[in-house]
Amino acid sequence: MARIHLSKRTLRIAIAALSVVVLLLGAAAYGLPGISQPAADSHAGHAAAAASAVEPAPADLVRMPQPEVAPPVGDRGPQLVKVELEAKEIVAEIDDGVAYKFWTFNGTVPGPMIRVREGDTVELTLKNSLDSTAPHNIDLHAVTGPGGGAAATTVSPGKQATIQFLAMHPGVYVYHCATPPVAMHIANGMYGLIVVEPEGGLPQVDREFYVMQGDFYLSGERGEKGLHGFDMEQMLAENPDYVVFNGSVGALTGDNALKAKTGETVRIFFGVGGPNLTSSFHVIGEVFDRVAPEGAAEWVSHVQTTMVPAGGATIVEFQVEVPGNYTLVDHSLGRLAKGAAGVLQVEGPDNPEVYTVIEHGDQSGGH
Repeated sequence: MARIHLSKRTLRIAIAALSVVVLLLGAAAYGLPGISQPAADSHAGHAAAAASAVEPAPADLVRMPQPEVAPPVGDRGPQLVKVELEAKEIVAEIDDGVAYKFWTFNGTVPGPMIRVREGDTVELTLKNSLDSTAPHNIDLHAVTGPGGGAAATTVSPGKQATIQFLAMHPGVYVYHCATPPVAMHIANGMYGLIVVEPEGGLPQVDREFYVMQGDFYLSGERGEKGLHGFDMEQMLAENPDYVVFNGSVGALTGDNALKAKTGETVRIFFGVGGPNLTSSFHVIGEVFDRVAPEGAAEWVSHVQTTMVPAGGATIVEFQVEVPGNYTLVDHSLGRLAKGAAGVLQVEGPDNPEVYTVIEHGDQSGGH
């Protein structure tokens, strides 16, 4: 009997494509939205292509822009709020010299923050860019309705859909693409936060920041220069190449570091897109004065680290008393090497009553 020899690369392509088909068949069996034969063929093709060798990166490769914090709602009555999002597939840097084709809402990871108040009626239109290579939709965890909106918003490239919903529950919620295979769309960057403020609004603070963690699964080797594809096999094994805040390594450092001044109160809206990992969110050198676990209405005080599940979110608040750099981390600290770090830069006068150095150690290092 003749023996068939398969290369590692060929086997990897076959496994990736087969994995997509299995996921799609399972999703179809459960009646999830957006299932069609063209979509299945398209995603299988993506998986096979992604498992191929790393390609040269575009010459004009840059990082994605950072999404802005939506302004506070304030003390106003309920109203109609119109929101427009567009699914866009863009090539950008995830690490120095490492390019990736992100699937996004409005060209950023995370997508735009949607901010409304309890009792608002929200009219949301989702467009899918004509340049997209797959159908997309949106599931908002703040929505009460089939699929969180996903059942009605699955759109082909160049098409759009509109839903309307009542913002019934105050809190902070994840939204994401839910087109099968759902985990693939999320792993490519399709997630964001919707903040539903309570009646009367959230208490005023000095600084607000918008941070989301995601895990990314790339073909080729982590750090290898060039344009990488998506690796289905690694995603199913829950073994990400990168775990990052806001879409790329170092996205919240240097010129893009979060900034505050001593004496100010900071609020961070923090969510986890996933698709797989839970975050142990911690700011090194600070204690959270208040935390809304999973965005709940009931706050807790004096928290060192808060657990945020995939598809979950929280609000943390704290006053900064001492100048210096404070590192945002997932305290599953092996993920630091995969990019899960950001910096909060605090400026202002020293505060020796709170913290002072009596004698320096003989070596540099530490956080």
